[in-house]
Amino acid sequence: MSTTKRDYYEVLGVPRSATEDEIKRAYRQLARRYHPDINKTAEAEDRFKELGEAYEVLRDPQKRQTYDRFGHNGPRSPFGPGGPGGPGGGVDPFGFGGVADIFETFFGGGPTTRRAGPQRGADLKMSLRLEFEEAVFGGEREVTVTRDEPCPLCSGTGAEPGSELQVCSTCQGAGQVRQVQQSLLGQVVTRSVCPRCDGEGQIVEDPCRECRGSGRMQRTRALQVTIPPGVDDGTQIRVPGGGDAGEREGPPGDLYIELEVAPHPFFRRDGQDIHLELPLDVAQAALGTEIEIPTLGGAETLKIPAGVQAGRTFRLRGQGIAHVRGGGRGDEIVTVRIVVPQDLTPYQRELLEELAATFEADPPRGEDGEEHKGFFGKLRDAIPH
Repeated sequence: MSTTKRDYYEVLGVPRSATEDEIKRAYRQLARRYHPDINKTAEAEDRFKELGEAYEVLRDPQKRQTYDRFGHNGPRSPFGPGGPGGPGGGVDPFGFGGVADIFETFFGGGPTTRRAGPQRGADLKMSLRLEFEEAVFGGEREVTVTRDEPCPLCSGTGAEPGSELQVCSTCQGAGQVRQVQQSLLGQVVTRSVCPRCDGEGQIVEDPCRECRGSGRMQRTRALQVTIPPGVDDGTQIRVPGGGDAGEREGPPGDLYIELEVAPHPFFRRDGQDIHLELPLDVAQAALGTEIEIPTLGGAETLKIPAGVQAGRTFRLRGQGIAHVRGGGRGDEIVTVRIVVPQDLTPYQRELLEELAATFEADPPRGEDGEEHKGFFGKLRDAIPH
């Protein structure tokens, strides 16, 4: 739009001799066409504001008379810059919320409410600690939860048994009240939630002695929960209908259980795999052995080859944890750790010294068959002679 104000009669498309009804009719027709909710063009909003400003001036006989004498920029004009109808005046020309609000009022819109209906109950959340084996294999657990339930005495109505709910005298059972206010364009009708019955449309004259009219009471219940195999720390289980009861016969909320898995004394979990650290003494590592190790399914025999080195891993396929959504199991990964004795008997020390002397004469070889010289042997080879 141009920054120069257009003549208000031109804006509404009416002659200067137009009657109030003609001005009103022209405004209604144009406002419908340029309302921003209907017209999505870039200039629609500015055009709509321009129409509102023109209509506000021309519909009022006193303002119209002043405008006819001085126009937009006369010395005494209240419609120029900073005036009540001009840009930057900071005054709403309609007096109750702007152009959009008057359009809603003028053409029959405006805020309305409906009578309150059924409402879903609130969801609840709790935590549950599991042993490592429970998380691996799953099973059934009993949990206790405190939640809102319909009052057993009044069945959730909030009224004492034998009494009747009374129709609200304020809203006559509608759940909302109608208010009429006078505006620049006449009467404005608004509707809001009835303050007396809170939108129910009915009043409890004789409240239930158990729930004191609320219709709900807190109860602690024991629920059976199914733990699927393979759950992990932080897994969340949903129990449909395990939350608070709904209002006005609405459905109950859900219960969400966040799992905490206790650590295992031997196993460490990594996704669907489990890790086990296997300690071996020097003789077992050097000579090799067969040793029983724990698995999730029971004890298994693992063959350790002679000369095994620290950090060597063995993978037991399918001995891990089941995928919670199916699709097989992970593995068990066994890592060798060599335990060096700290407190030797004199006889053990003598044997180890004899063994060390043989190593100097005939260095031992590693698992790959290469001569195992150790750090100092390699260091000696690196020193030029």
